Amino acid sequence: MTAKQGLVLYGPPAAGKDTVTSALTELSPRYAQFARLKVGTGKSAGYRMGTAKQLRELEAAGAVVYANSRYGNTYVIDAPGLDDAFAAGVPVVHLGQVDGVRALVNGYAASWLVVLLWCPREATAERSVGRGDSDTTARLTAWDATREDLDAHPGTTWDLTVDTTAASPQEAALLIDQLLARRAGAASA
Repeated sequence: MTAKQGLVLYGPPAAGKDTVTSALTELSPRYAQFARLKVGTGKSAGYRMGTAKQLRELEAAGAVVYANSRYGNTYVIDAPGLDDAFAAGVPVVHLGQVDGVRALVNGYAASWLVVLLWCPREATAERSVGRGDSDTTARLTAWDATREDLDAHPGTTWDLTVDTTAASPQEAALLIDQLLARRAGAASA
């Protein structure tokens, strides 16, 4: 088993991936959100903005672990970016596609803890409006796609499932941190 520990947070928009990640970083500075490479426009915070040329170069080098398109942009998990993130601590990768989770877990050698963060569609709508998103309709479409994605992949297993309408971000972060610690202890035993 590898000594690298990584965390995947899967869930629909506004399920709490950013909020739980913030709570994790408050628990320990070893946690940091993985900044995916984003090729496109719009929000740049939390991303490494890239170009179509960079994406082609990564693809040619076989360094794209997973890429998907949503909201008119391409989002990339790349091996060089993961290498840098693991050198800094425990990367927290946000995903909304089961295929992305599988590509990451099977395509990059690390001990991955995979967490499903879930909330009802109504919570996504309320949270999206509450945080001032200008694209709530697109986020609800993405929520629907996430539900369909889960339905299309029955039997997908999660190391932990958290209903973010029932658990606070701090409670979710503590559960995740404890599970990672147990896993690290078991690996070193």
